[in-house]
Amino acid sequence: MKFSHSEEKREDRYLDTLTDEENGLRMVVSRLGAELVSLARINEAGEWTGFLYRDNDVSTPSQGWANHATVMGYYLHRLKNGRSVYQGREIRGGNHGFLRSKTWRFVESSAGDSASLRYQITPHDFSPSEYPLKVSVDLIYNIDNDKVSVVFEFRNHEPELTAHVAFGLHPGFAADSFESFHLQMPKGLYRRYFSPGNYLSGETRDIEFPGGEMPFSKNELAGSIILELVDVRRRKFSYVDPPSGRWVTMDLTGVPYVTLWSDGGPFLCIEPCWGLTDHHDQRAFEDKKGIQIIPPRGKLRASFTMTPQLASCD
Repeated sequence: MKFSHSEEKREDRYLDTLTDEENGLRMVVSRLGAELVSLARINEAGEWTGFLYRDNDVSTPSQGWANHATVMGYYLHRLKNGRSVYQGREIRGGNHGFLRSKTWRFVESSAGDSASLRYQITPHDFSPSEYPLKVSVDLIYNIDNDKVSVVFEFRNHEPELTAHVAFGLHPGFAADSFESFHLQMPKGLYRRYFSPGNYLSGETRDIEFPGGEMPFSKNELAGSIILELVDVRRRKFSYVDPPSGRWVTMDLTGVPYVTLWSDGGPFLCIEPCWGLTDHHDQRAFEDKKGIQIIPPRGKLRASFTMTPQLASCD
């Protein structure tokens, strides 16, 4: 296979472009937030077709959601009132955690049978009020044939303390309109967590789903549909937008939660999550629902894959 990597500065951002020349698959990553700002394929006319909302556009829109695929961590969604207590120490932060606001260290690009881009955040890149322990994370975007994998690799550098993190990716997949897209969900047992006002109420509902079109009204997406994959054996979700021919299969094997969201714009966010937002009745950070645990000097690795395809639009 033939891969190419290029770097550029666009407006105030440094961007990396990784292209699979043979299969016509390309990703563009902004070092600000290590955000995937473009995921594209070459169509039959020889033009790049983007799969993400506002694909490859890093300008600030006048209204609506301004992102493409936000990296979330070391907590997810929100801390109530922008603060929490972690092992007796106060931490503060905004929506989706601090990783999205940091300029990540670009570690390397590599190519062989597959190709990847690796980024890193170390304890030198955040303050004790953002997160008090010495925990680093590498984020790897990999192209292998038609699949794009996203890998999180955490390292707890503390010799004696257990670390707690929550993380995920917040990709928004583009559509011709809010009405045109469909999401096919696999068969299995799901648990829905209700979050009025963006915080967990404690109310849940178990859903035995036979498989097929998502069993929720699109009108519910603005409030976030948070699902635990309790007993879902084949965790492949298919996003389809028939008018544009965009079709993305997400393999969420090993992912404990997924959040579905849209503000009513022409996109759907399908968010693999390792952890959940705060409860209205806030718990200590280390007791948050779904929090991931890393032992002293330990590691945590998690991943999922996306397969973007273009179907006929006849």
